[in-house]
Amino acid sequence: MKDFVNSFGIILFAMLAYATPLIYAALGSCFSEMSGVVNIGIEGMMTAGAFTGTVMAYFTGSPWIGFLCGGLAGMFFGALHALATVRLGADQTIAGTAINMLGPGIVIMIARVLFDSTDTIPLTSDQSIPRLFKGVFDTSTVFGRFMDNVFATYASTYLVFAAVIIVWFVFYKTRFGLRLRACGEHPEACETLGINVLATRFKCVCMSGFLSGLGGACVTMTISNQFRPISIVGQGFIAIAAVIFGKFRPHGALVGCLLFGFCSGLKTVLGGSSGIDTQLISMIPYVVTVIVLILFVGRSRVPSASGKPYVKTR
Repeated sequence: MKDFVNSFGIILFAMLAYATPLIYAALGSCFSEMSGVVNIGIEGMMTAGAFTGTVMAYFTGSPWIGFLCGGLAGMFFGALHALATVRLGADQTIAGTAINMLGPGIVIMIARVLFDSTDTIPLTSDQSIPRLFKGVFDTSTVFGRFMDNVFATYASTYLVFAAVIIVWFVFYKTRFGLRLRACGEHPEACETLGINVLATRFKCVCMSGFLSGLGGACVTMTISNQFRPISIVGQGFIAIAAVIFGKFRPHGALVGCLLFGFCSGLKTVLGGSSGIDTQLISMIPYVVTVIVLILFVGRSRVPSASGKPYVKTR
């Protein structure tokens, strides 16, 4: 029983750690998709945020400056995507693919200049995002270790749950949220009502990049404490899958991200004790992603104008 409780606590800790970056990125995807812009460049924006956050935390010694700069780096690439798709009317899928290639390429080039390597120097504990309530619980007992695993998690995890509530409120309880959802459904009608569709979409794609950048920074400033070219591989697409699973709603995307985070936590525990080939265990989150897409992609209602460039008539 003690071993089961301990293992379950480790799974929950890993679930929260792995789900947090996905939730940030999924919230960003919700902003873009709900406004009518397809953004498959989430992964490139996460990669930019992961590198920038780690580098800035390393040079400034402040994890929070690094975390914020990671979001701003993602926003920069979000603005590039918005410029190409919203202002210039480029194909949104191709533009997103370009971002996924451009982001990693630029950061790896900068890494070689700064560190003479594709990897950054590992962060110290003072430079990484801290764990809240660490040392509060008595880890000499089974219950204390379980509570420590669940609640003594990273500060970014607590922030992302607050972000879900804020984004939900913005989407469904504010005028801006009503307008951005309307831009994703009937942009022509919005324009007749005096709503600037292009400006609204541009802002939403930039916000998508900012949140994705925060998600990327979470990966390298909590889980690995170091940027590597493979740090983000696949996570941007898993976040998009979570949004589809959640029917493009922030609270639905949260559930999807927790599901994928749980699979990653299960992978962590099984990889160390089951004796099963580690390559097979590493496939768990990706296999679940494919299954979720097969089961739910047809059930999710995509905003009517999603993926369709809007051109002002006057």
